[in-house]
Amino acid sequence: MSNKYAPSQIFLHWLTFLLVVTAYCTMEFRGLATRGSWQGFAMIIGHFSAGSCVLVIMLSRILLRFCHRSPAILPKPPHWQTGLAHLMHLAIYVFFIVLPTLGILSRFYMGRTWWIFGIPMPVSGDPDPDFADMIADWHETLAPYGYWLIGIHAVAALAHHYLFKDNTLVRMMPARRSRSKTSD
Repeated sequence: MSNKYAPSQIFLHWLTFLLVVTAYCTMEFRGLATRGSWQGFAMIIGHFSAGSCVLVIMLSRILLRFCHRSPAILPKPPHWQTGLAHLMHLAIYVFFIVLPTLGILSRFYMGRTWWIFGIPMPVSGDPDPDFADMIADWHETLAPYGYWLIGIHAVAALAHHYLFKDNTLVRMMPARRSRSKTSD
């Protein structure tokens, strides 16, 4: 058994990270764009597109977890750390499935055209703006907790690497490219 995750898992992990950063940045910096401008429109489409991709990728990552076993952490951590890690990963997976789902549902039930990568998405034939606003409020209320989950996850990975001196972080790092040596 390899001491690293499968390349597909590593790729999707870091792609998820980039998409989550994109989704959060487009909302945090949307105030820099003039309302109704193409920049504001691009921020909104970027947010919807990144968030929707996060949902698809998180679901794909769940499927990959069934196809590939997790590599062992060496040296083996105490049971309480393993339990906390499983709880944290469950929270991350649930959070980054629920959050974009709420966002998508809020747009769908609003009944107004919205886009992912510039492609118009379906809307409800029977819009319910009050329900859409309620779902959007849940989305906006929950979103800041993502910073905490990401932060705790990153701090734990660094603690495993630098304090506990195990291979937790290394298991999810992309493989290094080998340099071929040529002689003259």
